[in-house]
Amino acid sequence: MVIFATEKFGMQELSEQELVRREKLAKLRELGIDPYPAAAFEVSHYATTFSEQFENGLHIRMSGRLMSRRVQGKASFAELQDATGRVQLYFNRDILCQGENKTQYNDVYKKLLDIGDIIGIEGAMFTTQVGEKTIEVHQLHVLSKSLRPLPLPKVDAEGNTYDAFTDAEQRYRQRYVDLIVNPQVKDAFVKRTKITNTIRSFFNDRDYLEVETPILQPIAGGAAARPFVTHHNALNIPLYLRIANELYLKRLIVGGFDGVYEFAKDFRNEGMDKTHNPEFTVMELYVAYKDYHWMMETTEALLEEVAVAVNGVAAVAVGENKINFKAPYPRVPILDAIQEHTGIDISGMDEDALRETSKKLGLEVDETMGKGKLIDELFGELCEHHYIQPTFITDYPKEMSPLTKAHRSKPGLTERFELMVNGKELANAYSELNDPIEQRERFEDQMALSEKGDDEAMFIDQDFLRSLEYGMPPTSGIGIGIDRLTMLLTNNSSIQEVLFFPQMRPEKKRPKLTEEEQLVVDFLKKESPVALSSLKEQSGLSNKKWDKTIKGLTAKSIAEVNKIDDDLLVRLI
Repeated sequence: MVIFATEKFGMQELSEQELVRREKLAKLRELGIDPYPAAAFEVSHYATTFSEQFENGLHIRMSGRLMSRRVQGKASFAELQDATGRVQLYFNRDILCQGENKTQYNDVYKKLLDIGDIIGIEGAMFTTQVGEKTIEVHQLHVLSKSLRPLPLPKVDAEGNTYDAFTDAEQRYRQRYVDLIVNPQVKDAFVKRTKITNTIRSFFNDRDYLEVETPILQPIAGGAAARPFVTHHNALNIPLYLRIANELYLKRLIVGGFDGVYEFAKDFRNEGMDKTHNPEFTVMELYVAYKDYHWMMETTEALLEEVAVAVNGVAAVAVGENKINFKAPYPRVPILDAIQEHTGIDISGMDEDALRETSKKLGLEVDETMGKGKLIDELFGELCEHHYIQPTFITDYPKEMSPLTKAHRSKPGLTERFELMVNGKELANAYSELNDPIEQRERFEDQMALSEKGDDEAMFIDQDFLRSLEYGMPPTSGIGIGIDRLTMLLTNNSSIQEVLFFPQMRPEKKRPKLTEEEQLVVDFLKKESPVALSSLKEQSGLSNKKWDKTIKGLTAKSIAEVNKIDDDLLVRLI
């Protein structure tokens, strides 16, 4: 439990534990020990290879965090955690301190080191009497003194875990702490790297070129989305953080490359939820002389290969579902999907009829929404969630697809598909529109939507149109959401779990809590809401202290008390 001290360190208010750690820091320096040495510390082994390379008496060097310690007089066992796992250490005062001076054990190790400190050790492998592979420490090096206590979980004699660092908001804000105390979190990020590496290898084997295109763009083009706007002082012009890299990659196809791809950071100034972050990663690929049929086959082969590379099999568990990425995937035209799940054929409807149909089906629509947005709303709200297994939704209306080539045999439709997996869009692909005159007309239609109030309508990119006028070969392109693909292949339902540092709301300064208030908050973290009478009994506080504590928590907007029927319930805000 953290008790807040009144003492300040500069402008920083410190807890009692933080003050104690700074005192230890000063004592280390008094002993002539640099708590943050500059010299490299070379290691010979890691936790993952420790058991495989175990040999009694073998001298090794390791480094990592001190994560637990059990001192028994002149001997002690401890755990060291490196980037790959944990190993057991054995400290013996007379082995660590060969001469008369026992400071290294009695003072440095026992008194001045804390859980979370980063140390380097040199010693020999040995096996304890109970068969535990361990390192007998011969030399101890302080590599970095930790000034904040780690929020480590506690386990009682029955195996129950308390005070685990599981609060989602704290984990995302302090990912560095999350990775230390919840090392299993690293698995998702290791798999994310496997995903991107596998995609790279797949494309590189086909001689496609990985490229980089601008993040700051004069036109927010390539998608229908609300952009972030900034200003370039030297040029005195507005610039946009890219919402897509599509139009730049197509320029490269015009320039003569047959296949280009990019892992792009895109930015959209829109809402945040469990599947959307304003900054996200998309892989876009464009290949000349191909169409959307070829792209479907390529996508199937790619995703099957990625799934096997990451998890060893093509079928993966996602929540309660088993998603099978093995090719082939069904192809379902979007208008057929809407008819199947609503019972209504919208293929011949104009904008007014679509708007009335949407209202009858209970959708919230307004006058700014054109035909494309209305169809998108119908599919997104009433159909999308039905497609759990990978399914290509194909042949979108022109109004929904301003950058897509008209369908070769179905008037009014385009050669476009979206790949649905687990009820969400994972990829979007086209036979790319390469007719510069028709592309200009499509952009002008988008401008008309903008004038109606659609703030996600596309801008006209005159330079892109100019590039098309030089001639772009028949081309197919695709964008795959890397964040969502990682979510699927790591069985995570929240995008924040696959981003190291997701965007968060501004952090509110935590109010200081009394010891009694912190005690009650700890109970509420385990169960909320809870009956007021039950919470009071659990706290063990006297009537006077209880009244003061609950009033303090409500005044600080940390908890609230509500009357439901005849019961008073306390809820953590």
